[in-house]
Amino acid sequence: MSLFFLSVFFLSLSIIAFAGPPNIVLIFIDDMGWGDFSCFGNQHAKTPHIDRLAKEGLRFDHFYVNSPICSPSRVAISTGQYPQRWKISSYLSNRDHNRKRGIAQWLDPQAPMLARSLKEGGYATGHFGKWHMGGQRNVNDAPPISDYGFEESLCNFEGMGPKLLPLTLKPGQTPARPNRLWEHGGILGKGARWMLRSKITEGFVNEAISFIEKAKNESKLFYLNLWPDDVHTPFWPPVDQWRDGSKRQLYLSVLEEMDRQLGKLIDHIRNDPTLTDNTLILACSDNGPEKGAGVTGPFRGYKTHLFEGGIRSPLVAWAPSLIHKKAQGTRNKDSIFSAIDLVPTLLDITGIKAPGNTDFDGESLPDILLGKSHTSREQDLFFRRPPDRDSFYGVKDLPDLAIRSGKWKLLCEYDGSNPLLYDLSQDPGEKINLASTHLNKVKELSRKVRDWHHSMPPDNGPKMATKN
Repeated sequence: MSLFFLSVFFLSLSIIAFAGPPNIVLIFIDDMGWGDFSCFGNQHAKTPHIDRLAKEGLRFDHFYVNSPICSPSRVAISTGQYPQRWKISSYLSNRDHNRKRGIAQWLDPQAPMLARSLKEGGYATGHFGKWHMGGQRNVNDAPPISDYGFEESLCNFEGMGPKLLPLTLKPGQTPARPNRLWEHGGILGKGARWMLRSKITEGFVNEAISFIEKAKNESKLFYLNLWPDDVHTPFWPPVDQWRDGSKRQLYLSVLEEMDRQLGKLIDHIRNDPTLTDNTLILACSDNGPEKGAGVTGPFRGYKTHLFEGGIRSPLVAWAPSLIHKKAQGTRNKDSIFSAIDLVPTLLDITGIKAPGNTDFDGESLPDILLGKSHTSREQDLFFRRPPDRDSFYGVKDLPDLAIRSGKWKLLCEYDGSNPLLYDLSQDPGEKINLASTHLNKVKELSRKVRDWHHSMPPDNGPKMATKN
């Protein structure tokens, strides 16, 4: 009898032990809203390849990125730490603009990169797509992407090294004479190639597939970032998909075309049994959508906002051999976790240890990611707005700080004033401010988020807000 229960115990410890460490593909879409995948409710565009991943995998309703804007969101999902720790709290721009906002010129290569840990653990590592963590505009002395743990890379104009740069073509324009975007992007490292903007995601996909096949031939596991420029403005779908040419219709066309191009990579993995049985694909967005383009489902706000629409992201996880069978095809409507949690989680799933001195802000949550639990991260989630976004999209005074604590969400100014308190279990759209009737909760959460804010290196947000 004791042997029987012992065997059952070890059998139930983890499905990971049977599958072995997986390959990992992280698809990080640019400026897409929570409600833009059709599996998350979009009725105006279809994303069948992502939908199929969701049907065979798992969707998450309460997944957050750790900033409502590009560069810091990418730092968070790469390091497992709040991006403010590395003085990246808004998008990286030219030198003077970065200095004015009190942010770094690039991510410090000493940051605890997931890619570096996996590379040291024997993984092949590749980054294909948008980088935007150093090397942009006139910042031409940023470290190469290889300094962050990637053996191969191909990026857009916002990164150092080989890159794909966009050619644009409008309906009726002569195909032999497309225009160039980011004319001088080639100065940021050697190896620039030009191709139609409407096909660049597939350009990154093709490089990613070659990288996968090389890793297979070398009998190596792989970690792959596929971070498309899509669906970021300006919108350049194929000329036969412009519809009426409005911003909204161009966005929807780009969204559908991106899904089609991503499908080439997804099908490559699904149709190869050696990859299907041993690969984890994650797909989400780096922040909320641009106003007038994507949609945020029931949520308030857009890109740059600390309201839910700016920081809540659709997450789809697919891994047939890892995700619990009963969870496949379901939707997790309960678990609260975020991009910083993915790094320690993926390290645990792969069995690879981070450097000994690493102190993650994220928590390891493999049972949530693999469909074995509907619990949430233990610690609260904290947010600070980009320093240059106190006013945006028609809102004259955006909240500076935010905290998600269980069902509660508090937003406030740097000093705790002007509190907005929402019960997200009853009010996901953040419409009813309960601050005046829950004074103790406001006091508690305001103290927590201000303490966190003061524990982070400062940017120039307070000074810029004063000037406004």
